[in-house]
Amino acid sequence: MTDPSSLPTSGADRSTALSRPAPQLDSGPWLGANYWSRHGSLFMWRDYDDAVVREELQTLREHGANVTRSFLFWPDFHPEPDRIDEGFVERYRRFLRTSAEVGLPTIPTFLVGHMSGEDWDVPWREGRNLYTDGFMLGQQAFFIREIVHRIGAEPAVAGWLISNEFPIFAGPATPDEVRAWGLICTHAVRAGGSRLPVSLGDGAWTMETTGKDNGFRLRRQQDLVDFVGPHAYPMGDDQVRVHTAAAWACEMSHFGKPVVMEEFGVSAALCSERNAAHFYRQVLHHTLLAGATGWLAWNNTDFALESVDPYRHRPFELGFGITRSDGTPKPALTEIGAFRRILDEIDFENCTRADTDTSILIPSHLEEHPRVAVAERTAIAAVSHHAYLAAKAADLAPGLTRELDAPHRTALVLVPSNKLLTAPTFDLLLDWAREGSHVYLSWFAGASGSHRGAWWPPIERLIGASHTLRYGLNEPVDPVVTWEFTEPLGDLKAGDELSFPVSGPPDAQAMLPLDADSADCVVLACDGRGRPALVRRDHGKGAVYLATYPVEFFGSVTPDAHRDDQVHRLYRALALRAGVRPLVTVDDPRVHVDGLVHASGQRYVWLVNVSGDTVTTHAEPGDAAVRLTDALDGRDLTEQIRLEPFGAVVARAVAR
Repeated sequence: MTDPSSLPTSGADRSTALSRPAPQLDSGPWLGANYWSRHGSLFMWRDYDDAVVREELQTLREHGANVTRSFLFWPDFHPEPDRIDEGFVERYRRFLRTSAEVGLPTIPTFLVGHMSGEDWDVPWREGRNLYTDGFMLGQQAFFIREIVHRIGAEPAVAGWLISNEFPIFAGPATPDEVRAWGLICTHAVRAGGSRLPVSLGDGAWTMETTGKDNGFRLRRQQDLVDFVGPHAYPMGDDQVRVHTAAAWACEMSHFGKPVVMEEFGVSAALCSERNAAHFYRQVLHHTLLAGATGWLAWNNTDFALESVDPYRHRPFELGFGITRSDGTPKPALTEIGAFRRILDEIDFENCTRADTDTSILIPSHLEEHPRVAVAERTAIAAVSHHAYLAAKAADLAPGLTRELDAPHRTALVLVPSNKLLTAPTFDLLLDWAREGSHVYLSWFAGASGSHRGAWWPPIERLIGASHTLRYGLNEPVDPVVTWEFTEPLGDLKAGDELSFPVSGPPDAQAMLPLDADSADCVVLACDGRGRPALVRRDHGKGAVYLATYPVEFFGSVTPDAHRDDQVHRLYRALALRAGVRPLVTVDDPRVHVDGLVHASGQRYVWLVNVSGDTVTTHAEPGDAAVRLTDALDGRDLTEQIRLEPFGAVVARAVAR
């Protein structure tokens, strides 16, 4: 008999295992919704209806919610400098007491501010800068401190948020100005007498997550906040990218603090109820596997307030609720209830993410270094997301390691479609290969056209071959690039083919021509013109692989890329060559696999269908002495697993 805790996460060399972050709040996981009552919405505190509020909170509680996020509409609560409207505070206090009676604590949000696509300013601001004007900084601190002083001892308060999407409301600033504002505001919470968790409410829209600079930096918040809260409302042309955008935001937000999926949702004007349920299911499970430990839907209810701003001119905002305007639940709320049952069944607050031996290297140029085009920074985020999904489709459960943070060596290292790495990192990658890692890089000319071509040092030491680029010119590529393997790699045999549609701006539609006539350089695959497409050079105990095409970038800008993306086949073959043994292997790339480990050693395996098809698949644990059973009903999953469209199954790994 084999202890289920022995189920491997990958190969035998555990020194290469990468721990993936998923720190939790001391209070345990939050699951709930951003809350406005259907009676009044933004203006609910002007005519507070406790009976409606109680009914709404009870509906959320009955469907598994354990928290709400609520909003102190700043113009109402702070009508003049140095004055708090005590009538509004008293109505909010009544809400807190009802929340306590229902058993649904809340996270008050102070500087609101921006809401539902419109800015609602205090009338006495008079154009002053919220980051740099001393008077406005003082008033924000005053408001926060006085509200905390008045309500901070209420048992229904679960934590605090400084703002709602402050980068939209206040605009961009310098990193120093944003840091100073965050310092003043979070210290005001402590000055009010509360030690409860606090965060900024900025949406985690920062350089480290998006490549776009608004002055906000997660690195400079870590001594100020107790959790990080991504907001995600993706638009796109690929179903899998849209469904996993929130998960990717969570992965990119890990800097040592718990990650709470602070806002996510869809409007009924933009999505049917059935597809909204699929969206919620996918977001909840994918973000959990990406290390989120809290979830707040946007929002609790639809509104019948068509003549009231902002809904009068933004009517799609009326339909974001997980309940309808008559209070009845939508299918999305049912998904929250189902997710709660999973969390309870596995004792989620005592679980951590499984380690991995596959890493994706995030270049430091995403967030640092001067004179880097925004197009290059944002391409890093998009390309890395694509590589992440391809690795998931290959059952590899990848972790992220940042070039800026002393990256950790793993058995398989993926550096996808890269134009920008610092020169010393190439020495590090070579050292990793000599120690036994298999390091994969794909060449990329870049997205902006500026100094077109990868900014790498000479590549001969990497792969034992030299390039034959011509200055200022792209090497032409075909509309669809086909690789034919001339040597076996993992489960790819000589003669096998992989195809990659070419997409993106003309500057990016390029490949790296190589003179690979060297005993040190093994050509593994050639393109349709006979040019090297994938080469390998052995170094010590490991190897470096170079793809001459930016296949991940092509995929990242291709509509519906994940219907037939073949990057996962390349990654699976590389993983097999590197000796990486996945937690569980499935025979269908539409099913993503990942897992959690309970403090007892019990392992849980997630199988998530990212397609709109019903999928029946076979799952093979990495340890033959282990089998899978359904975590909810105990069904044996040895023979086959049936996954409904966009469905998820959670399994226990148990001894045979």
